[in-house]
Amino acid sequence: MRITTGLKCASINPHISHLFRKATTMASRVDSAILEALGLDPKVTKIASHGGSGFASTFKLSSTVNGKEMNYFVKTGTGADSELMFKGEHASLNAIHNVVPNLCPKSHANGACQENPNRFFLATDFLELGSSRPGGSGDSLAKKLAKLHTTPAPIPEGFDRPMFGFPVTTCCGSSPQDNGWKSSWADFYANNRLRTILKQGVRSNGADPELASAVERTASTVVPRLIGDEHVKGVYPVVVHGDLWSGNHGRGRIAGEGGVEEVVFDPSAVYGHSEYELGIMRMFGGFGGGFWKEYESLVPKAEPKEEWEDRVALYELYHHLNHWALFGGGYRSGAMSIMKKLNAKYGR
Repeated sequence: MRITTGLKCASINPHISHLFRKATTMASRVDSAILEALGLDPKVTKIASHGGSGFASTFKLSSTVNGKEMNYFVKTGTGADSELMFKGEHASLNAIHNVVPNLCPKSHANGACQENPNRFFLATDFLELGSSRPGGSGDSLAKKLAKLHTTPAPIPEGFDRPMFGFPVTTCCGSSPQDNGWKSSWADFYANNRLRTILKQGVRSNGADPELASAVERTASTVVPRLIGDEHVKGVYPVVVHGDLWSGNHGRGRIAGEGGVEEVVFDPSAVYGHSEYELGIMRMFGGFGGGFWKEYESLVPKAEPKEEWEDRVALYELYHHLNHWALFGGGYRSGAMSIMKKLNAKYGR
C-alpha cells in the first residue's frame, strides 16, 4: 500500500493517491548514524532526494567503497511511527531476501539519526526500477513467489517448531499489525488480524455496531469453518510479503548487480499461510491470467480446492477492513459485502 523505491515512483493506488507527496528535502550532509551503520566515508558520500513516499522522505545515497561505486536507498521519518515502520520493513525485506535474494532489496540498517534523535532511517540496496539492463535470472514473479511460499519458516527463538507470526511489529500502510506468535493459523488470522484491525478502525472512525457484529461472527464462526487447523490441508508458516498489490511490484536491478529482475518492495511480512498473500493481490488486480496459471502450477490450491475462492475472499477482507481503518468511506461496504456472503455460506 505504501510506495516507492529506486529509479522511479511505483504506481499509486488511486484510492490513496492523496497520501503521496514527493520528497523535496535535499541533503548535502549524511547523518553520522547512517554513515556509521553502512561503514561509509563521509568525504566520498553524498545524498539527494529521490522518488517519493506517502509516509517518509526518500533519498539516493552514493559512496565509494574500495574503489567501487555503491548506491543505497534511504528513507527517513520523524517520530515513533517512523521508527516502528522502518524496523518492520527492515525485518520484512530481509526475511524475503533470505529466501529469494533476487526478489527484493536487502536492508542494511535502520535506527535513530544522530543529529536528530527523533528522526529515524532505513537504508536498503538501491533498486533501479525501470532499468533496461539485460541479464538477470529470468525467473518469473510466479516462480519467485512459489519459492517464497513453499519454503518453511524458520523456528523462532524460544520455540521448538515454526510458528505463525513475525519477530517484530509490521505496518500495512500506517496500521501497526499484531504479529504475536501463534501455533494456530486460524487463531492468528481471527485475533491478530480481523479483531485487531476492527479495533483500530473503531478508534479511527468511531463505533460501528453492524460492522463489529459482522466481523465477530466471521472471526468466531467462518474462520474456524473455512481455514480451521483440521480443515485446510497442508497449512504451514511461510514468509509472505503481506502488502503485495501491483504498485509494490515491478522490474528492476538490485544493488547495481546483474540485470533486470521481477522485484517486490515495501513489504509488511508475516509467517503465515501462503494463500493469505493472494487476498490483496486479487483485491486490486494487476496480475494477469498468465501469472495465476503459472503460480497455481507451482503452488497448487490447498484442499479443499472448491473453497479456495472463499478463502481468498476471507483474506481479502482484512485489507478492506484495513483500508476502512485508514481511510474510512467506501471500504466499509466492500468489507460488509464479503462478510455477508461468507457468513451466509459458512456462518451457521
